[in-house]
Amino acid sequence: MSLPEFPGGTSVTRLSVYSGQCVDGLAGGTPHLHTASTEAYVVISGEGALQTLDASGFRETPLRAGSTVWFTPGTIHRAVNHRNLQVVVVMQNAGLPEAGDAVMTFPPEVVADPARYAAAATLPSGAGADELDEAVRQRRDLALDGFLRLVASAQEGDLVPLKRLYGSAVALVRPRVASWRELWRDTVERQARHTEEVLDALERGDGSHLERSVLLESPPSEPARWGMCGRLFTHDVSRPVVQSGMRYPSGLAD
Repeated sequence: MSLPEFPGGTSVTRLSVYSGQCVDGLAGGTPHLHTASTEAYVVISGEGALQTLDASGFRETPLRAGSTVWFTPGTIHRAVNHRNLQVVVVMQNAGLPEAGDAVMTFPPEVVADPARYAAAATLPSGAGADELDEAVRQRRDLALDGFLRLVASAQEGDLVPLKRLYGSAVALVRPRVASWRELWRDTVERQARHTEEVLDALERGDGSHLERSVLLESPPSEPARWGMCGRLFTHDVSRPVVQSGMRYPSGLAD
């Protein structure tokens, strides 16, 4: 019997936003966008801001404990850390972001060249903590350079650079779409179909699925890994720990 997926075909991660100072004097993460997935921030502690850029322009949204914001594909976003910003991140389309549905805002000459983009985006494997920290900083500052250029153009009323970035982002991810479609079918589409089956059963007066209820848990990964916006404690919801259920309790079996 397969285990039930995490709700809605989503993924969940705890994010500790980087505190190191950037080239513009702020602390925070790497500006980037997603091409197919909506992302949500639920702030659990600290203070900061979310800087975003889309076709409507640049915006900075304050973040504090209790803030909940989400942004759709194409929204360039940058998490800014004012004081120990801790966030729970909920991502649409579990598996797609990990499979490349994120494009960092490197300068246009880098984003337009797949080989240069890959070299700039990839962190060194097998590196020590200090080397990784430096690689993350260099990657962030390169993306911030491109982001600040985009913001300056947008504030002058010129959205052409943003549109060019969108075009380059589509070109970068297009070769991955076939594999993404399979991931989507195995998560989001399958869950939607299962819900339809449950609704059909309830309409018939059939509640047998209630007898197959189960409690699952996904502990956070250790140690945290270096992400684009901060240190990530991921939860592998594809391999949860079964805490109860998955067999009929006494008296419910046929």
